[in-house]
Amino acid sequence: MTDSSFSTRPKDYAPIGKALHWISALLVLGIIPAGIVMTNIGPGALQNQLFDLHRSFGVVVFVLAVWRVVVRLYHGAPAPYAGLTRFEAVASAFTHYALYGLLLAMPLIGWLMTSAYRVDVSVFGLFTLPHLAPKDETLFTIFQWMHFGGAIAMTLLVLLHIAGALKHTLVKKDIVLWRMLPKSWGG
Repeated sequence: MTDSSFSTRPKDYAPIGKALHWISALLVLGIIPAGIVMTNIGPGALQNQLFDLHRSFGVVVFVLAVWRVVVRLYHGAPAPYAGLTRFEAVASAFTHYALYGLLLAMPLIGWLMTSAYRVDVSVFGLFTLPHLAPKDETLFTIFQWMHFGGAIAMTLLVLLHIAGALKHTLVKKDIVLWRMLPKSWGG
């Protein structure tokens, strides 16, 4: 991509893209600890409720991720911040693409996992998703490990993303974080 191709990029993220980013962030920051708690408490009503909420919010995250991709394709994204070092630019691009990939993949893997276990995915009690896989203990175990590994990767990438935003805001004192904030906040 040449420098002249950046001139066709928008100057700022689309407002809907910013809103979807922050809604997704809040959901992921809730889903990760809920996933840890629900797998570590004993069986019972609370665990069942946490599993149901985890699956429901996972569906919401997937829908928001698809919407974010559509918004990004339609509206584009600003060029990478000019003040980034080469390492920061590569780390930023990798982190963003990996997070997008995981936001799309994790709910699908979770859905496949629950399908193979033969648990229904009821979305807030409003509707139930069809099973994507046959009941199969081996498939369940494979998807369970994939979901677990994805959860670790997601957690590490979210922490890296937050650390990068904080570094740019508090240490470098540049505008990287402000580009994703609503205009009313100075972004």
